[in-house]
Amino acid sequence: MNDIKELTDALLKFRDERDWAQFHNPKDLALALNIEAGELLESFLWKFAEQADTNHVKDELADVFAFALLLAEKYNFDVRKIVLDKIEKNAQKYPVCKSKGISTKYTDL
Repeated sequence: MNDIKELTDALLKFRDERDWAQFHNPKDLALALNIEAGELLESFLWKFAEQADTNHVKDELADVFAFALLLAEKYNFDVRKIVLDKIEKNAQKYPVCKSKGISTKYTDL
């Protein structure tokens, strides 16, 4: 079993034991993902990155991953494939010869 499937299965088991599937529609999963991403940002608010509480970062990042995996599962997305496909799309938009070492958006390269 791959890591992504193992994580997704554990999340589904946790969810189903609590009868929470009824709340996990795509809209609410996307909202929860965004809220958790905002909570992750709180770790860095008003401080230098190295001052962030790494335990808080770890917990909030886990929540972000969890809701992302649940949303992917809802749409039957192959997480590995969609991430690799996106890397390929970004490689086309940001060729090394034009983007190495700079943060310019692809439309301005």
